[in-house]
Amino acid sequence: MGVPLRQQIAVGTYLMKQKLKGVDKYPLVLMLEPLFRCNLECSGCGKIAYPDDILNKRLSVAECLQAVDECGAPMVSIPGGEPLIHKEMPDIVAGIVARKKFVYLCTNALLLKKKINDYTPSPYLNFSIHLDGNQLRHDASVCQDGVFDIAVEAIKMALDKGFRVTINCTLFQGETSAEVAEFLDYATELGVEGITIAPGFSYEDAPDQDSFMSSQAAKQLFRGIFAIGKHKQWKLNHSSLYLDYLAGNQDYDCTPWGNPTRNVFGWQKPCYLLSDEGYVDSFAELMSTTPWDKYGAGKNAKCEGCMAHCGYEATAVRDTLEHPLKALGVAVRGPKTDGEMVETPVYKPNSLIDIPIKVEI
Repeated sequence: MGVPLRQQIAVGTYLMKQKLKGVDKYPLVLMLEPLFRCNLECSGCGKIAYPDDILNKRLSVAECLQAVDECGAPMVSIPGGEPLIHKEMPDIVAGIVARKKFVYLCTNALLLKKKINDYTPSPYLNFSIHLDGNQLRHDASVCQDGVFDIAVEAIKMALDKGFRVTINCTLFQGETSAEVAEFLDYATELGVEGITIAPGFSYEDAPDQDSFMSSQAAKQLFRGIFAIGKHKQWKLNHSSLYLDYLAGNQDYDCTPWGNPTRNVFGWQKPCYLLSDEGYVDSFAELMSTTPWDKYGAGKNAKCEGCMAHCGYEATAVRDTLEHPLKALGVAVRGPKTDGEMVETPVYKPNSLIDIPIKVEI
């Protein structure tokens, strides 16, 4: 696992406190989205489709830090848009670091060379740089040539300056296991702390719906990747049970409250990927008014095919807490890459009663 011991201890302590207090629903990562504006037009992202009056909105430093305090999660992910466009981002990050929260500042790295001196290396700050595969794959994904080379140069620069750096990789239709494994070899050789990897999800705002895989195709892809990687030293920035879930070996429900989202509209129901379910003014209201049991694969048509870590990593982490020996076993031997897969919940849209059914893959 590509997570430093300090962070593992802090997050583990937080989880044990929730368990001892008997808290059933608690956040693990705050998705803090201070702006939607971006300097790329990626085919799998619909954020820049908002009109200019929305794209010009920004959460203030005070609003961002209030969200961090309200939520209380030990980790904060700052996606976008492109966060480095935000002029007050250094102050936002400094405020989160001062609270000893682990912040993952997500960036396409186009501005990192220009902006990096605005930040100070810290065990609580991680630059999470997007690379969706090798050069051809990534540049095609972001719809602009040359971005891969800029990102790699930025990764090397940030590492040289003593920053924590991870790679955030999203997989789309047309990937092969061998191609992804080759990319993971390359990313590991760069010397990054860890690699976050997950299949893309065809949420409604994404402009190119043909780029996304079905859940069955994703599981087959990951089984192939993990089979190749059996004896490799990839530092995948996930729990062992989430990786096992990606390979079709765990039957998990989504935990949408595990990664609550605060953006320019407010607190987003129910998760980062569904933007048309409504917004509320506070984290407490989000937790108390969202019909959580109506979301996830098999429960809602909008959630079909989603295997994103913002929904299922928190489930895997809870399972790890409850079944540590199972998690340790998977961590030691790796995800199972052959045999039957677990049943997958499928939403039945025309049923008279809204009950998910399960089918064999």
